[in-house]
Amino acid sequence: MVTISIKKDTHHELIKIAADLQKKIGKKIDFDIIIRYLIELYTTSTLKPKLFEKFCEPIQGVMFDILYDDLQKERKIDEKSY
Repeated sequence: MVTISIKKDTHHELIKIAADLQKKIGKKIDFDIIIRYLIELYTTSTLKPKLFEKFCEPIQGVMFDILYDDLQKERKIDEKSY
């Protein structure tokens, strides 16, 4: 186990996060769980831009205009179903 120093306002914010997480999972949590949760959020948020770039790469032999039109049509269908 390691001891770390944090400012009072940081401690206060961590307590807010703890309260929110406790409500969501329904059990008491400690600061280790909060910090692990924040690390996970950071890790996943840094991976998403890379995945988005991969998603946006052009696909050889596919016309963007046709795909975009299909996407708009499907979106309109989705909106009508709500």
